[in-house]
Amino acid sequence: MSKYKDVHKWMLIPMLFMQFGIFEDYWGDFTDNAWAVHIHYWTGTIWYLYLIIQPYYATHGQLERHRTNGIVGIFLAGGVCLTALAMMHRDIVNTEEALAAPGQFGPFQPWFFFGVAAVEIVMMSAFAVAVIKSITNRKSLDDHAWWLISTVFIIMMPALGRGIQNTYVRLHFEEWPNVDIMAPLYLTQAIIAVMLLAAAWKYGKLRHAGTYLALGVNVFILFLEPLGRSEAVQHFLKSAVKG
Repeated sequence: MSKYKDVHKWMLIPMLFMQFGIFEDYWGDFTDNAWAVHIHYWTGTIWYLYLIIQPYYATHGQLERHRTNGIVGIFLAGGVCLTALAMMHRDIVNTEEALAAPGQFGPFQPWFFFGVAAVEIVMMSAFAVAVIKSITNRKSLDDHAWWLISTVFIIMMPALGRGIQNTYVRLHFEEWPNVDIMAPLYLTQAIIAVMLLAAAWKYGKLRHAGTYLALGVNVFILFLEPLGRSEAVQHFLKSAVKG
């Protein structure tokens, strides 16, 4: 575990990227956010903080505190996953509102919100797998640590993507409503992939299953548009996600 002695410092980088991405979207209309949004934001933020604090405890002679916090972390991970899935109904509502008032949503057509919902199912399923793998591999501290680190790169897209997309839309506002809303999301995935692979290279985990899972999820997100435009996917989401 000595090679993870400074990982708590490196984990500050994705934490800052995540906060940059979500800052305006969350704090800009703080009082208008639904209760579910607040819960998901804070469970996600605390999860990122855990992935800074826990490696520090584990590598600085505080293993007992690390283990105790780990039990709480399991509860927290469940909160991150379930609150994200619970918010999917908001995506379906957005599809209906975008269809009813297309002028208000501009380039954000219903297919975009369907696509977001579709990739979120895969993201949160992969997040759950990574957390479970970290538990089943807890006796192999090396694998345990990397499975948990991989969760950061699995669930980073919604927060970082919003920030980059909002910035891109502002820069191209004169083109409204003909703004390419997918270009900033492709950039987001590239940034996440670079951070993931850089971390995997630094800690010797380029061929780890956790790396493959995180990379696979971020490649899958690149197909957000065709997924969102698929009538089969739309029908499934409208049937499965109810308010």
